[in-house]
Parts: sequence; C-alpha cells; structure tokens
Amino acid sequence: MKTSNRKQFLQTSGLLLAGAFVNASFDFKKNNPHLSFSTLGCPDWDFQKITDFAVQHDYTGIEVRGLLREMDLTKCKEFNTAESRLATMRMMKEKGLQFVDLGSSANMHIADITERKKNLDDARRFIDLAEQLNCPFIRVFPNGLPKDQDRNQTMDLIIKGLLELGDYAKGGKVSVLMETHGDLTKTDDLETIMQSARHGHTGLVWDVTNMWTITKESPVEVYKRLKKYIRHTHIKDAKLVDGKVQYVLMGQGDVPIFQAIDALAKGGYKGYYSFEWEKLWHPEIVEPEIALADYSRVMKKHFS
Repeated sequence: MKTSNRKQFLQTSGLLLAGAFVNASFDFKKNNPHLSFSTLGCPDWDFQKITDFAVQHDYTGIEVRGLLREMDLTKCKEFNTAESRLATMRMMKEKGLQFVDLGSSANMHIADITERKKNLDDARRFIDLAEQLNCPFIRVFPNGLPKDQDRNQTMDLIIKGLLELGDYAKGGKVSVLMETHGDLTKTDDLETIMQSARHGHTGLVWDVTNMWTITKESPVEVYKRLKKYIRHTHIKDAKLVDGKVQYVLMGQGDVPIFQAIDALAKGGYKGYYSFEWEKLWHPEIVEPEIALADYSRVMKKHFS
C-alpha cells in the first residue's frame, strides 16, 4: 500500500470505528488481570462460540490466530469485507470483548527476496486489518533459523523486517510484536535484536514456555532484561518428557510459569495474559472446553 493510500486508509478506518465504537478503545485499566485466549486453542469453534465462551468464563480479550483452521484472517468471513468487520466489531462491543492481537504467520528471518516480500506483505495486510479492528498488536516471528545462513545475517534480516514493518505501522495505533519463538529464545539474542529494532511500533510477545523449555533461564531475570520491550504475553504450562515438550494445564507442568506472571504483575505490566493452548498443532492435548475454562479459573484464583 503506497504512503498516500495508507494515510487515506488510516483516516477512513479511523472515522468508521470512531462513529460506531467510541468506547471500544483498547483499555488496560479495567478488570485486572486482563485475560485473553488464542484461537489456536479452539481451531474448530466458530466465532460465535468463541465469543460466547469468552464471556461465560470471564475473558475480556480474544487473540485471533486463525478461525476454523483458516490462518489468513483477511480471508475469514468475519473480516473480509468492511460490512463484516463492522458487524464483528459490534458483536465484540456488545459482549464487552476486545481483540488483543492478530497472529500472522509472517517470518522475519527469510533471505530469499521473493519469499521475504511475501512474508512482509502478509504482515502489512495484518497491520491494516488490525487498524480496522481496533486491535493494538500483530504478531510476527522467526522459526527455525537457517543452518546454511550466517547467524549475524539472519539477525540483521529480522531487525530490518521489524523496522520496515514498524515504519509501515507509523501513523496508526498498531504495533508489530515479535514472538519469542523457535530458535530465537535466548535472552542475549532477543535483547540484541530488540535494541537494534527499537521503534515506536515494535515490541515483543513474551512466550515464557517457548523460552524456558529451551534455555531454562529464570523468568525473573528474563523479565528484568526484556521488560521494556514486552507488550503482550503467551502463557501456558508444559512438562518435559524425554526431552520433548508436553502441554499440560496450568500449574501441572515443570515451567516456573507463575514466577513469570508474578514478575509481570509486580513490574507493572498492564497488558493481557493470553492463554496459548496449541490445540491446532497438538490435537492430542486436552479439549478447549476444559483447558480454556481451567485457565480462567486458575488465573483468577492466583491473582486473588
């Protein structure tokens, strides 16, 4: 999208939302703790069921990572036209819910020019969609870093991708957040990247379990070093069985997950504690009706 068109788009989408959803702004000052869940945990639920379940179990946020197994949100019927987006936003407002993050599949570490452009373009489409949904964040990530590519070159590609997307988001309300994911889970690496990619529209999604199961770094120490970059979180628990990660209900695993949660709360974190139950990728784990209800109960009990 060209700069002039982007400005026009921001003005138009802003006016549309302002007229219909004046009170739907992303507000971190209500209902502590702020609980959301990722739709990764309920890949076979339609949007009606997702939002009904959220209300019934005291969630106030929805993190959208696919709907009915469609991962390109711009193709989902809830979002693919201006009319459907407005209807979706009305439903969210009526139920007291907010979109807290849109999970793209955009990789930042790819060197191939064609493939890199595709990933960055995908992220831009998600930024545009997030603007129209009054959603503050989109997620991007690195996955398995290429073995045949110089590591410093790969880190530089990630930094450049974040800065390019941060510039694209400039002028709007959306920030581009890199998830601690895949081969990029060591605090030293993350700090190096985020220092170089520091921008008014970039930040981190701290996935505590992604990091701890690989590095065993203390969440308290991780938080101290990455605090200024953390804008959103992914929360889940897991056991390590024969070196492999097995996801379990909160408090039943090996991850010092509540140390991380307490560090966030004591450190003044005002964002969402977003439950990422990876049911789509791991169909063998507990059903969403059980896991998502359990998370809300455990978190409310912990904060009380």
